Amino acid sequence: MMDKRQLSLNIKAEAKNLGFFACGIARAAAVDKEVVDSYRKWIDNGEHATMNYLENYPDKRFDPRLLMDGLRSIVSVALNYAPSHTLPEGQPQFAAYALGKDYHDVVKGKLRQLAERLGFEEYRAFCDSAPVLERYWAVKAGLGWTGRNHQLIIPRAGSMFFLGELFLPVELEYDEEMEPRCGNCHACIDACPSHALTMGEGKSDFDARLCLSYQTIENRGDIPSELSDKMGDTIYGCDCCQKACPWNRFAQPNTTPELQPSQELLEMKREDWLSLTEDDYRHLFKGSAVKRAKYSGLMRNIHTALDKGVDE
Repeated sequence: MMDKRQLSLNIKAEAKNLGFFACGIARAAAVDKEVVDSYRKWIDNGEHATMNYLENYPDKRFDPRLLMDGLRSIVSVALNYAPSHTLPEGQPQFAAYALGKDYHDVVKGKLRQLAERLGFEEYRAFCDSAPVLERYWAVKAGLGWTGRNHQLIIPRAGSMFFLGELFLPVELEYDEEMEPRCGNCHACIDACPSHALTMGEGKSDFDARLCLSYQTIENRGDIPSELSDKMGDTIYGCDCCQKACPWNRFAQPNTTPELQPSQELLEMKREDWLSLTEDDYRHLFKGSAVKRAKYSGLMRNIHTALDKGVDE
C-alpha cells in the first residue's frame, strides 16, 4: 500500500491537474474552543442577520467527524475566480464570484473527480453546502489565513478563491497552519462602504446586517435606504473589501471555462437590466449562483440602484 506521504503528494498533484490553485490537508478534529466561542457570540448578537441556517447543526459544525463515519483527514482546496473578463465600466456590476457558473457545482464536481481518480470509494465532497467552517479548515490545512475582511487570503495570490473540502477516512500527512500576515493593514475595513467591517479586539468584526452582499443576495425584504445609498453601480454582491486588499494585486485571472461570463452577460446595458423579464433572467442565469437572489430579489436590486441614477 502507498504510504501516507506519497498519497498526500498524489492528492495535491491531482488537485493541481484538476485546476485547483492550492490544496492542503488537515487532521480532522473538533474545532478550537476560541473559534467556537467567537462563532456562538456572533450568532447570539444577531450579526448573521436572517441567515438562520448558520445556527443549524452546531454539533457537526464544530466537529466535522460527526459528518462522516471514520473521518480522519480534511483535504482543503481553493479554486481561483479572479475575473478574466469584467462587465463594462459604467454599466451595472456583479461581484466577481457570480460571473460564471454556480461555484458549488464546479468545485464539488472537481472534488468528486479528485476522489475517483485516486481510487477513494468512501469520501464526502463539500463546497459551501454543509455545516463546515471552510475558512477555518483552509487555515488548518495551511492554505492561508483569515484576513480582516473575513476572507481566506493566500499569500501572493489574494482572496478571490472558492473553497471546498474532501473528507477522507484515511490518515495523511498534514500541513502546518499559517500565521496571519495582515500586519497593521486595515484597508478592507476602510473600504467597506456600509461599515459592516469594524476593528474589534485585535481583529475585525463583521456584521452581516450591514453587508451589501447580504442585503443584495440573502435579504428577502427591502434594502434599508441608508444601505442602498451605498450600492453604487453594483446590483449583486460587493467586492469592495477584496478590491482594497493589497494581496489581491497578485491575483491572476482565472482560466476555468465554467467560471467565464457569457457574452450575453458582458453585453448587458443599463436599459437591458431595467427591462429584464423573468424569462430573460432564467436564460441569462441558468446554472448560475445569481439564482440565489431569485428574480424578485435581483429586480429589487436593479431598481434600488439604477432608479437612483447610478450612471449619471
